[in-house]
Amino acid sequence: MNREVDGETARKLYEIFLEIIIAPSFSDKALEILTAKKNLRLLKVSFESEASKENTLSSIEGGLLVQEQDIYGFEDAEISVPTKREPTEAEWEALKLGWKVVKHVKSNAIVVANKDMTLGIGAGQMNRVGAARIALEQAGAKADGAALASDAFFPMDDTVEAAAKAGITAIIQPGGSVRDADSIKKADEYGIAMVFTGVRHFRH
Repeated sequence: MNREVDGETARKLYEIFLEIIIAPSFSDKALEILTAKKNLRLLKVSFESEASKENTLSSIEGGLLVQEQDIYGFEDAEISVPTKREPTEAEWEALKLGWKVVKHVKSNAIVVANKDMTLGIGAGQMNRVGAARIALEQAGAKADGAALASDAFFPMDDTVEAAAKAGITAIIQPGGSVRDADSIKKADEYGIAMVFTGVRHFRH
């Protein structure tokens, strides 16, 4: 949860199977209700605090890999719209949500979202179009009119093609491929608004 869990919300959460609830705070009534449920863990976490460290460490054979932490959000991106059509207001909201979520998904990563929720997530695939197909399949009919976010650029236009056939109307991706022009052309062909961020997430 991204806000305090109140009593009314707690009653609804109590009715479904959950093992952990993470939220910035819990009201007294919520605690009374939720602590009565066996094996349910409640974690209080502040979502407002900045990243505690600049680097992340990953263990590899014979040592450690030190990388910059991905702390970049939509406001840090170098936004440009290379397609003929600009996103609508609702599409912008969907693109922002997709971009926020895709940074936390293992590469190759694709997220399909509308302005209110994620609809499909394709993670950890060997190629980008494979991740897109998984996300689009999960979204199903809800992909029609939704947005697609990619954590890195499209090496070919096949992801745009797959997105268009599923009904996607807006795409956000870093850009920077030697074949960006192919993806832009394909997006224009289908009337898709595409946004470049100039920043990739690429989580391994």
